Amino acid sequence: MKTKTIYLLRHGETDHNKNGRVQGRGVNSSLNETGRRQSDLTFKRLGAISFDQFYSSSLLRTQETLAPFASTVTACDGFDEISWGDQEGAEPTPEAKMMYKRTIDRWRNGQVDVAIGGGESPVEVMERQRPAIDRVLANGDEKILICMHGRAIRILLCWLLNYPLNYMDGFPHENCSYYSLVYNGRIFSLKEFNVTSHLNGKK
Repeated sequence: MKTKTIYLLRHGETDHNKNGRVQGRGVNSSLNETGRRQSDLTFKRLGAISFDQFYSSSLLRTQETLAPFASTVTACDGFDEISWGDQEGAEPTPEAKMMYKRTIDRWRNGQVDVAIGGGESPVEVMERQRPAIDRVLANGDEKILICMHGRAIRILLCWLLNYPLNYMDGFPHENCSYYSLVYNGRIFSLKEFNVTSHLNGKK
């Protein structure tokens, strides 16, 4: 098969991002003004690439981020953000921040089957991502742009690149930062790491 290049783009900023609220899979936010500007800057960087296919999660913020690129985007819930359960959309209180930190610490310690109450674990997210990636790889597309979410991208990068899931925080992200991967038919290799220079107007 021909080599595939896959870009993993995080969505632009929403008001929940701006205000420090956890969104997750169950909060369907729109981009704010900053997020729309980030989307436009990303298009200026990547818009000249002749992408064969565009994928997004099922959530509005990823689809809005891809609006400058294409009028038709394939939405796939396998690319949705992790569910943070009863913490989604909640006020960022000290107690909520502590619960979030404790959960992240447990993941870093290898307890990747742990979830915040009513939410998903990293293992569960990985399992729903697998058929989504199989779908991407099953066709003849060579250049693919997928718009996703921060934690979901971290999880996806781990298992595609054969890292343990507890390494996920080794893949940082910002709104509208991106990674690119090359797939040679057997393995994925990392081409670009958390690119953010376009968000500052740099080439």
